[in-house]
This record gives sequence, C-alpha cells and structure tokens, in this order.
Amino acid sequence: MARPRMRVASVVVGAPDPRALAAFYERLLDWAVVASYGPRPGHAAEDGWVMLRPETVQRTDSAQPTPGQLAGLAFQFEPHFQPPVWPPTAGEPQMLLHLDIAVEDLEAATEFALSVGARLSDHQPQERVRVLLDPAGHPFCLFPGAV
Repeated sequence: MARPRMRVASVVVGAPDPRALAAFYERLLDWAVVASYGPRPGHAAEDGWVMLRPETVQRTDSAQPTPGQLAGLAFQFEPHFQPPVWPPTAGEPQMLLHLDIAVEDLEAATEFALSVGARLSDHQPQERVRVLLDPAGHPFCLFPGAV
C-alpha cells in the first residue's frame, strides 16, 4: 500500500489555561495567534484552544511550511492538568514532549525567556543547554544552533 500524503500541522500542548500559555509562547517565539476558540458552553472559563504560527508560515490551515519547519504550536485545555516533574521521577507526572529551541546567544535567550515568564529548572544536565519551565510547568530547552 502506498503511503498517503500527510504532514504534521502542529504540536498540541495541554494546559490548565491555554490562552495564557499561548500568550507566553507568543512573546517568547514572536509567533502570531492564528486561531483561538473557547470556552465551550458549559465548560470552565479556562477551556479553549489556541494556535500559534511563525510569521514565515501563511495564516491558513492549508499553508505549507518549508521542509523541516514546524507549522505551529497549539494549546488545548486539560481540566486535570498536572505539570510534569523534571527531571523525571517514577510515580510522578511525566513529560510527554518538550520543545528544543535553537538560539544564537544562549545567555541572552535564557535571560529573555526568564523576562517573559519562564523559570530556570534546578536540574541542568548539559553545559550548553538550558532547561527552562514554561508557566504551566512544561520543560523546554534552549541550545546554541542555527536560527
């Protein structure tokens, strides 16, 4: 059977308040909100879904990113969200994914991330990588690389 055409449209991140978490990543990455929904009738005020995309991706669902480019990040409400524990600990909530973000200047990017609401993790496993936590507690990594 031939593989049908497909593409990853976004990575979806669970959050107790998707609009607040999307606003953090909007500031951090300088991406734009291209869709925002919620709350649904009868659901919590924090309920909803938000999509961010980089400026270089057109703002339509049919936009095709360049090869290797992440098309977008989406944030969805999870009513029973528990932040993952970093570093991983048996019996505690585990991280399902994390973002690796390439930066030109690790020190400057770390300071900027902290200024927009990130927290530096107590556990730093590599010298040239900074593990930070977003406002919902998801770990993400900054590392020197091509931007």
